[in-house]
Amino acid sequence: MYKIAVAGTGYVGLVAGVCFAEMGHKVTCVDIDENKIKVMKSGISPIYETGLEELMKKNYEAGRIDYTTDYQLAYQEANAVFLGVGTPELPDGSANLSYIATVARQVAESVEKDCLVVVKSTVPVGTNDKVDRFIQDFLVNDVHVEVASNPEFLAQGSAVEDTLHAERVIIGTESEWAENLLKKIYAPFDLPIVSVNRRSAEMIKYASNDFLALKISYMNDIANLCELVGADVQDVASGMSYDKRIGAKFLNAGIGYGGSCFPKDTKALEHLAREHHYDLKTVKAAIDVNNVQKTALFKKARNRLITFSGLKVAILGLTFKPGTDDLRESPSLDNIPLLLDQGADIYAYDPVGVKNFADIYSEGDFSQGSIKYVKSVEEALLNANVCFIFTEWNEIKQLTPQQYKKLMRTPLVFDGRNIYPTISMAQEGVEYHSIGRKTETVNVREEKLNELQSTRS
Repeated sequence: MYKIAVAGTGYVGLVAGVCFAEMGHKVTCVDIDENKIKVMKSGISPIYETGLEELMKKNYEAGRIDYTTDYQLAYQEANAVFLGVGTPELPDGSANLSYIATVARQVAESVEKDCLVVVKSTVPVGTNDKVDRFIQDFLVNDVHVEVASNPEFLAQGSAVEDTLHAERVIIGTESEWAENLLKKIYAPFDLPIVSVNRRSAEMIKYASNDFLALKISYMNDIANLCELVGADVQDVASGMSYDKRIGAKFLNAGIGYGGSCFPKDTKALEHLAREHHYDLKTVKAAIDVNNVQKTALFKKARNRLITFSGLKVAILGLTFKPGTDDLRESPSLDNIPLLLDQGADIYAYDPVGVKNFADIYSEGDFSQGSIKYVKSVEEALLNANVCFIFTEWNEIKQLTPQQYKKLMRTPLVFDGRNIYPTISMAQEGVEYHSIGRKTETVNVREEKLNELQSTRS
C-alpha cells in the first residue's frame, strides 16, 4: 500500500484517485475548490459517471480516500503525486500547461521525502521533461523527485470500468527506480503494463486518440459519399467490421466526435507537428471533416424547411455522448445557436445534461427564438414540427416510430446517431433523415387522403 496524492478532481484525477483507493492505496485528492471538497466528502460526485459515486462512498467510509484543499499536507508525505489537472485548448490549438506548472511548483515546495510525480494529464510530447526540470528548479528539500508519464485512456461514461479493467497501462519513465515504483503501484490492478520512455508514452496517448478520431471522421466522410451514391453506411460498416485488421469499434457514422479528448488532442498534435515544420495531413483532414459534420443535420433540415421561425423544435440529447453530463464539443452547442438565430422555439430534453446546458443558454426567450427544458422525451415531442436527435441515450433509443407519429404535429425527424431503421420509420409515416443512409419516401398527402376516404366510406 502506497500513499498517493492526486492533483485535480475532474474526470481524470477523481476517477484515478477512487480507483487507486479501491485497489488498497491510501489516497488524498486535492482541489482548490472548497465547496467541491465538501460535496465529495459528503459522498456526492461532482461529475456524472457510472459507478463513481458508489466507490467514492465505499472508500471514504473505509478510510482509503480523502479530499482536501491543503496541497502541502497532501504532497509532503506522498510516495507518488499523480497530476490529473486540465490542459485546455488555447486559441492556436496548443495545450494550456499553466495548471500543470502550478501543481509542479507546489509539489516541489512541499515534498519532504523521495517522491515520484506522475503526469496523467494529456500533454504535448516533451512536457514531462520540462516538468522534471521545473520541479528541480523549485525543489526545497534534499529529496529525490522524478517525473513519469502515465496517460489515461478512459472514456467518459465508462471511466471507472476503463480504469479498473484497462486493456493496458502505459508508463513512461527515465529510470529503473521510477519504473519499478509505478509497476508496484499498479500491481493490484493485475493489468498488462507497457513500459517505455516518457516521450514515447506522451506520443502513445496522442497517437491512440487521434487514430480513433481519424476512424470516426473517415466513416463520416464515407457516410456522406454513401448518401450521394445510394449506399447504406451501416451496411458498409457491418461489412468492414468482419475484417480483423479494421475491427468493429468506432465505425458508427454520425454528426462528429466531441468530448474532452478527441477535439483537443487532434488539434494539439497538429499544432505540435506545425511547430516542427511537419504537415500532419491525416489529422488535419480528420479535424476538417469533423468541423463540417457537426452541422450536417442542420443543413439538411434547413434545405427541407422554408424557415424555423415559429416552429416547435424538439432536441433530444444535449451531451456529446450518453453516460456523461459533459457538453464539451457537443453537437448541440453548434446546432442550437443556429436554430435560435432562425427563430426556433426549442424544447430540449437530456436526462443529465440540462443543468450544464442551462448554464450556457438559460431557459427563456432570445432575440430570434426561445429555449425550454423539459423532463421527458414525450414532452419535447408533443406537437413538435421537427425533431433533432443529438445523443443516443437509452430513453431516446427506446422510443418507437409510432410515438413520433402520434406525438409530433409533423413527424419530421433528423437523427444524428442513426438510431432507427429507415424503413421502420417510413412505414409509420415518419419522414426520417439520418447520416449516410437513404431517406425512405413517405407520401403523407396520400396517407391523409386514404384516411379521409376511409372515413367517408
